[in-house]
Amino acid sequence: MKKIKKILLIIFITLLLLFFICIPIINNLIAARVESKIKDIPLPKDTEIIDSISIAGKLTGNGNGMQYFGAILIKSNLDIIELENYYKSYRKNEWSLNIKKQDTTHIDVIDHGEYSFSSRGSLDNCYIIYSWESNKLDILSLDIRGH
Repeated sequence: MKKIKKILLIIFITLLLLFFICIPIINNLIAARVESKIKDIPLPKDTEIIDSISIAGKLTGNGNGMQYFGAILIKSNLDIIELENYYKSYRKNEWSLNIKKQDTTHIDVIDHGEYSFSSRGSLDNCYIIYSWESNKLDILSLDIRGH
């Protein structure tokens, strides 16, 4: 009987550890999917991707909850109005797609934490194209980064 209790305790602890390891991995995958959705959009002419990033955590606002951020840093000969016109057809009802001039590597649309692109070159004519998603499953908020 003691052996069965010991085995059940080991199984319980193992499952609990796997649970708390898997949730952050799942959240990272969701954030990577947001980044991938942006990267899958065809680029306008005279435009190239310089860098991209995905982040999972409590990134803006108050309270608890996971947020998923994906972005690309592009260099383009187009101005912000031309880029807005190009990308507006890729905006979906439930999916925001934002465009902003990017003069530094620091990502200032994220309130909590210091996140930056790794680009080392000139950021002349660079823009950030980014999107957010929030968690839809409460269980994913058990990730410590969501608090």
